[in-house]
Amino acid sequence: MEKFNMEQFGEARWTHKTTWMFVSFVLGLALESYVFSLSSIAIYWVPMPKSLGELLLAWAPIWLIIGIMFAGPFADRYGRKVTLYTTMVLYAVGGIVLFFSFNYIVILISLALMLMAGGGEMNSIMVASHELMPRKHRGKATMMIINGINFGGMVLAILALTTAALSNKAVMDTQRNVVAIAVLLVVAILFATRVSMPESFLWLQKKGRHQDLERVVTSYFGSDVVTSAVIKEVEESSKPVVPTGPKPSLGYTVFTMVVMVIVAAANTIGFGLMAYALAYAFFPHMQPVILAVFEGAGFVIGFLGLIADKVSRKKFLFWSFAGTFVMTAVVGLTTKEWQHDMTLFWILLIVLAGVNSLCYMTEDTVKAEVWPTVHRGSLTALARFISIGLYIPTIYITANLSTSHYILFNAGVWLVGTLASAAWLIWGRETGRGLSIQKASGEA
Repeated sequence: MEKFNMEQFGEARWTHKTTWMFVSFVLGLALESYVFSLSSIAIYWVPMPKSLGELLLAWAPIWLIIGIMFAGPFADRYGRKVTLYTTMVLYAVGGIVLFFSFNYIVILISLALMLMAGGGEMNSIMVASHELMPRKHRGKATMMIINGINFGGMVLAILALTTAALSNKAVMDTQRNVVAIAVLLVVAILFATRVSMPESFLWLQKKGRHQDLERVVTSYFGSDVVTSAVIKEVEESSKPVVPTGPKPSLGYTVFTMVVMVIVAAANTIGFGLMAYALAYAFFPHMQPVILAVFEGAGFVIGFLGLIADKVSRKKFLFWSFAGTFVMTAVVGLTTKEWQHDMTLFWILLIVLAGVNSLCYMTEDTVKAEVWPTVHRGSLTALARFISIGLYIPTIYITANLSTSHYILFNAGVWLVGTLASAAWLIWGRETGRGLSIQKASGEA
């Protein structure tokens, strides 16, 4: 098994087990988004001052990044599959606690547990999807998995809308119980769909666990996988190697981390301020509607990610950032117009959500595929930890801004992300166009 090029095993073929793994990853990120969005809904479950409401908005990224930083090194040391089972246990405990969340303290505890699980899920799924999805489907599969984030936020918003007509006490009890039941049902489905999921082939190889690797590969693909891999390797070895960009070095690794942090921070801050904090600050009675429209539009337009294996990832990243910046600036500069014409507001919000969705899916794909296998979990987690952490102070920085200044601040954030994506377009390594994860990371 050692003598074979391991990137071939990841692309041997798409099996029914791959389909179940894909479903599992989509549901995992949908649940993460569901829980992350929950903070903006849970604000209304119990009476609280605005300062505590802002804490609840900040609570989501705080515990998300704690889960991310735990899961990254844990996945590199103990494996991707073990980490994903650990996060499912945290989800289950948090969902059970949510049933007893009759005051904000218990709500915060429940959210903390589920957000830690969500952070770990998000990081581990992105790492595992690059290492386990077949090469020719890796880009679009990963983007469709990330699109599950839009789906999860949309489902939560719809649940909130369906119970909004109830009395205040009923809203608190019904929404909380429905949310808790939904969490536990999804966790049960995740357990069922991940039974056949293999450990990462590349991770096992890099760890030198060759007997485990042979057992896992044979179990997953069938006994003919070795023959298929040999044939594929002969075919690949006869093709000229196309340079994909700079080889890893300390300087290039630092450049990569800086760019990944900036684009991720710009996206996290920009998305969070529009999808979660905007309504709380300016349209509190419209929070579920704005969230449903933003996430729903993003989910539908996110299916453009199906072309991910045919286009340059660098170009996709740059143009999606540039489009989001332009649209955010338009929304900010037309504040007076859409404040008197909500139809215009919804049109602008839908277009912005669409380009932002493509931006989010692309940058989330890139920042997990540029690292070497043995450090992919930890370095992806580090980029996420810093970028999501930077979102927290912006909640307070923008709390007292006017609507137009708030959105123009957001446009400035997107401009910084656009400049970073331009730097990656010029100096970064190509990771799309159907490249294997080994080539995308510079290991091959």
